[in-house]
Amino acid sequence: MSSNLTRFTRRSVMAMGAALAALPFLPGEAHALTVAEARGLIDRVVADVNSVINSGRSEAQMISDFESILVRYADVPIIAQSVLGPPARSASRAQLNTFTEAFQGYLSRKYGRRFREFIGGEIIVTEGRAVQSFFEVISTVNLRGEAPFELRWLVSDRSGQDRFFNLIIEGVNLMVTERTEIGAMLDRRNGDIDALTADLRNAG
Repeated sequence: MSSNLTRFTRRSVMAMGAALAALPFLPGEAHALTVAEARGLIDRVVADVNSVINSGRSEAQMISDFESILVRYADVPIIAQSVLGPPARSASRAQLNTFTEAFQGYLSRKYGRRFREFIGGEIIVTEGRAVQSFFEVISTVNLRGEAPFELRWLVSDRSGQDRFFNLIIEGVNLMVTERTEIGAMLDRRNGDIDALTADLRNAG
């Protein structure tokens, strides 16, 4: 195992700290998830992503495929509530449900287009480890003509299912980034979650 994959840089430590800060409270005890099972989950995610990015399908088809992957493997309700932040606590169940649905589409379009940049490349899972109350699985993206870079997947079963709840791309924390962007969008709409939800349906 190469030392560059096991050594924490200042950037990765800062990203992990931001991930911990963004992690929402998840009720209940952790289940019997192991490092091997967390890595197995991400092995399946990566296999599906590799299949999509090298499928030759259109952008619209690929984004639809990425949304299916997100629904199958990501803890979208937890991500959505954490990104929404404190307003999620005062929102109605109906508001949270419609926001989560709109956010799921927004996330799929935005990051589906990012993953399309990997066409012709390959993602390889390299290792997994326990980090406090969750697991981190590290993968490497190999692209043609470019230096490899890391994707770190954060995995938990505290919502009742084995799911990833965050992704760190080259040190950029998805959950923290989206919390900032969604918060700014909500502020521009004077805290109106329904208006934000409506606009998210066309964003990304």
